[in-house]
Amino acid sequence: MSTRRDFLKAALGSSAVVALGAAAPRFLVEAAARESNAQGETVLVVVQLSGGNDGINTVVPYGDDVYYRNRFTLALEKDKLHKLDDYHGLHPSLGGFAKLVDERRLAIVQGVGYANPNRSHFESMDIWHTARREPQGRSVGWLGRYLDAAAKARDASAPASDLSALHLGGGQYPLALAALDVVAPSIRSVDQFKLQDGGDRRLREAIEKLSATARPGDDDLLSFVQSSTAAALASSRRLQDALGKYSPAAKYPGTKLAQSLSTVAQLIDAGMATRIYYVSLDGFDTHSEQKDAHASLLAELGDAVKAFVDDLAGHHHADRVLVMSFSEFGRRVRENASRGTDHGAAAPMFLAGGKVKPGLVGKHPSMTDLDDGDLKHHTDFRQVYAAVLKNWLGWSPAEILGGEYAPADVLA
Repeated sequence: MSTRRDFLKAALGSSAVVALGAAAPRFLVEAAARESNAQGETVLVVVQLSGGNDGINTVVPYGDDVYYRNRFTLALEKDKLHKLDDYHGLHPSLGGFAKLVDERRLAIVQGVGYANPNRSHFESMDIWHTARREPQGRSVGWLGRYLDAAAKARDASAPASDLSALHLGGGQYPLALAALDVVAPSIRSVDQFKLQDGGDRRLREAIEKLSATARPGDDDLLSFVQSSTAAALASSRRLQDALGKYSPAAKYPGTKLAQSLSTVAQLIDAGMATRIYYVSLDGFDTHSEQKDAHASLLAELGDAVKAFVDDLAGHHHADRVLVMSFSEFGRRVRENASRGTDHGAAAPMFLAGGKVKPGLVGKHPSMTDLDDGDLKHHTDFRQVYAAVLKNWLGWSPAEILGGEYAPADVLA
């Protein structure tokens, strides 16, 4: 019969003892507790475009001669664009987005920004991440505030869920997910969801046997370890089994963004309780020789999101997953002397999924009525956040954003 001594002897003799107290089992215990309720919840997937995406060469105002007069080497040929109407066209590399537009699964929100724009990468990204202009209000992200509020509303006596949000793919942890009470983990791959037992079969067997022989009156601490670890083991097996059987309903490109989104699709289909996933695509700070680099980045974005949305549809999740893409600012109207573009202001955002109001949302900002050489915004980014909070996550925007912002009309 297994005893406390057997358990402790096996645990203390194994390198896996540290893992038992680390984050991975906590992921799995949370999953075991909540996964049965996860299938009906809406999910938000944030795709951050780091560096300041050139929105003018993304959603191209080809119907305006001012565009061609200011983009003397970077201007894109009209007949190569994916034309949306007689004024707007998508970059030639955005074939994936063009198909989503045709399928009515992509919303293009034009002229997004904020008043008195900050053209510093760090400052502007912090503003987008926290929905706060004042520096003293930027220790908690806008999604972090939502996570804290939602955790408290679920059950004031329950511990905050580590599975409410997840950052994938490595890189800098997004301030948007920073919260006071909820810790949103950051992982590189689904391998981190395996319970790490150090390869010690004896430890796993000892845990399983001890968990099966728990008796009333046992030591409270030991009982907690038994039940928590048993739940983690069971959930780990279910998750790995689900991932092992997963068959994508679309072919993903071999890019890092596509692989991250493929992982997200698998976790959603596996029944994870996670409501927010966060991924990033870096490289948009195109001060010089922009043309080819920007084309490659947009191809990675468009093709990855298209495969992801198709995959979700093939597994019947299209109507409960929303993809939101943003960058910290756009680029200036006039290209610079290095065949690139410098930091600007307003730019488009993109929302993809089965429940978006498809096509263009709002007008392209004027190419002549500028703010110090930059496009003027007409839609505050917090209006898009408000729509996501109210109409997708089911939460009061004012509480999270610290003010009243009329939700943008982007969701069906």
